Amino acid sequence: MAVTAPPVLPSRLLIPALLGAAVALGLGVYGNEHDPTGQSILSDGLFFSSTLAMKTWLATIALLFGVFQVVSSLRMYDKIRIPRTKPTWLGGVHRISGTLAFLVSLPVAYHCLWALGFQDNSTRVLIHSIAGCFFYGAFAAKVVIVESKRLPGVALPIAGGTLFAGLVVIWLTSSLWYFDNIGFPEF
Repeated sequence: MAVTAPPVLPSRLLIPALLGAAVALGLGVYGNEHDPTGQSILSDGLFFSSTLAMKTWLATIALLFGVFQVVSSLRMYDKIRIPRTKPTWLGGVHRISGTLAFLVSLPVAYHCLWALGFQDNSTRVLIHSIAGCFFYGAFAAKVVIVESKRLPGVALPIAGGTLFAGLVVIWLTSSLWYFDNIGFPEF
């Protein structure tokens, strides 16, 4: 007698979607209602030359980890064939790189929320504020999806792609803007 798998219910996608929306909305409300201090709480950018330089470099590092996340997931699911033989360590390094991307982003987000708050004084800044909240909501949703066993197969690639897209928008509206308008930041 064959064992059948439990049914995949698309309605189960509501749980991660609602959690992600709640996290994004909560961060947006906090950022909007919190009175920004305008001051860095990260002691002048840790070992960087300034807080803005720190944020620019950490966001760039997070983006690089994100690119590795996309490429490694494509290899894990055989969407690309480079390297020809799939390394046995790839899954573990993929998880570690995702964790590192998240951890590297935390000081940046903390400073943005604490010192700057949710801002809408220009289109770029508004898009950046929305993307920052969206990113952490997408991250929360992706964590739930990764841990779920009874979701449609497309849920994880959609969540990962959405999370990466949010990270790209954040980087474009912050680090790339900094590189283009202020210059290459020093350490």
